[in-house]
Amino acid sequence: MKVIELKNIKKTYRLERFNISVLHGINLEIMQGEFVIIMGPSGSGKSTLLNMLGLLDKPTEGSYKLAGVEILKYSDDELASLRNQYLGFIFQQFNLLPKLTILENVALPTIYLDAKDEKYHEDPLKLLNIMGLSERIHHKPSKISGGQQQKVAIARSLVNNPLIIFADEPTGNLDTKSTMEIIKILKDLNNSGITIVMVTHEPELAVYATRMIKVQDGLIISDEYVMKKYSTIEEELVTVFKRKSFSLSRLKNYFIQAWKSLVGNKTRSILSILGIMIGVASLIIMLAVGTGAKRSVEERVSSLGSNLLIVKSGLAQKSGISSEKDYFLRLKNEDVDDLRENVMGIKFISGYSFGRVQVVANGNNYNTIIEGVSPDYAKLRDSYPSIGRFFSEEEDIEKKKVVLLGEVVIKEIYGDRKFNPIGEYIKINRVDFQVIGILPAKGMEGSYDEDDKVIIPLNTALRRVLATNVLNHIDVQVKDGENMNAVSESIIKRLLFTHRMSPMKTDAVRVINMVEIQKIMSSVARTFSLLLCSIAFISLFVGGIGIMNIMFVSVSERTKEIGLRKAVGANNSDILFQFMIESVFVCCTGGIIGILFGSSVLIIVKFVGWDVITTPFSVILAFCFSGFTGFVFGVWPARKASRLNPIEALRYD
Repeated sequence: MKVIELKNIKKTYRLERFNISVLHGINLEIMQGEFVIIMGPSGSGKSTLLNMLGLLDKPTEGSYKLAGVEILKYSDDELASLRNQYLGFIFQQFNLLPKLTILENVALPTIYLDAKDEKYHEDPLKLLNIMGLSERIHHKPSKISGGQQQKVAIARSLVNNPLIIFADEPTGNLDTKSTMEIIKILKDLNNSGITIVMVTHEPELAVYATRMIKVQDGLIISDEYVMKKYSTIEEELVTVFKRKSFSLSRLKNYFIQAWKSLVGNKTRSILSILGIMIGVASLIIMLAVGTGAKRSVEERVSSLGSNLLIVKSGLAQKSGISSEKDYFLRLKNEDVDDLRENVMGIKFISGYSFGRVQVVANGNNYNTIIEGVSPDYAKLRDSYPSIGRFFSEEEDIEKKKVVLLGEVVIKEIYGDRKFNPIGEYIKINRVDFQVIGILPAKGMEGSYDEDDKVIIPLNTALRRVLATNVLNHIDVQVKDGENMNAVSESIIKRLLFTHRMSPMKTDAVRVINMVEIQKIMSSVARTFSLLLCSIAFISLFVGGIGIMNIMFVSVSERTKEIGLRKAVGANNSDILFQFMIESVFVCCTGGIIGILFGSSVLIIVKFVGWDVITTPFSVILAFCFSGFTGFVFGVWPARKASRLNPIEALRYD
């Protein structure tokens, strides 16, 4: 049975701007059970040919059939599955992983077996016993001789019951005695029915082979049979290869391999954990400080009070139900002037009436909020125009048609927030108004956009636009040092008096203390808290970049390891998952340590007298974000590792 059939195989490498042709049209058939030796001078292409035969590299053109199946159409993952199920490899440099024990090195291919094939592999302990290494199974490769290391590599190549074993100068680094031991093992394996394809520089080894092929300048110049031999054992390959099915054992192996890698590189792992630990600890501390500061600010604002009072009408009660249309007391524009003149302690006062209107200008129309206010509004709300001016008291009395626009309104009707509309005319509910100013940008206040409105004089709003004589509320700013409660009581008494209501009906008027100031201070506290959190997140972000750099270094250091894993059957996903698990594990470990460290620091900070609050949310957030950091910053290095070409990785120096 033909196990391998090559037709017109060519291989060309791209080196910078040049193409280097290595194989120039190889035609070759290998029968099952043969022991084939490939020989040739250095640079002849024999190693490249072996890599093609072993599916470690792909030809530029030609046909490759394995047991009658054309395999060049298969993806990298499917080729990895083929290598894992049917091929074994023995390398000149042994390629044993130094951090694993001998037993773990032999068992390496079994990690990547499909779930349904796991029961068909050989027992690694049995193979090591055959090789005479049963007493060395827990040793690291560095503790045994070169000949013993090559025996371990042979045992590794046999663990998946391969159809063919490819050996790349397996005796090149061995003494004469070890060479004869390895050749005898290979000969015995061939006698058991396994096909052997070996590259060597030693002509004297040809006597052990059934066939000798000589390669020169990328061509086969000689193909001689030392003796005819064919195996009577028939092996069959499946003709369709699917992605490996998921199994818990494979996932378990991913974690075991990741753990061994991290333990085997303690310094690198500790440095990675340290970077994330600092970031998470900073996040925990900043969140606690920010939350404590916010609560402290809110408490201080509530206790200290503010100079702002908001006067509103009370609602009438009918059968226990509040009516929004029937007021005990209807505020009017005349009340503004009366309170300014007759209540002591008022610094600024402004009436307030609002509604929705249609604004038309520049061929565009936009529905927005209109606010009619008194001239004191700009001082009271610190709302001085960013461009232009505010209207005067005379313009308010004369009901002038002047308007100040918010930035959102400017953008909607003129297409650009930066446009200067001063002097332009706009229509508000079909009435022409001249723009005299642009309101300062204030952004969102809860669900309300402070920039999405227009402001006009209060009398103009009441008489020309809203057609009402009732105010929504009155804003009062009390002079510094005045008793807020006294001023509030004076306002209520004066309004009841001017509206000819009983002094006992104090619920006809509501005076709200501190509402606006509380919102502003709460917003400041939230901003402060967010600022501290941002600093902590930046710290964690920097730690994530450190993780990524270390992972890139790890990929470079472990390039040969990646190449070996791919040679024995690991596909792109296997490598990707292992590196991703390492990254996420490091970050989660750093996150846990960071939470503990940050919490310890907060205990010390409390003794200093700072108001800090640690919430379960902050702990969960810090841990989740550390894991997320490991995932995000591990993707790129892991992807780079998974996409390495196996033969290029094995050759990496």
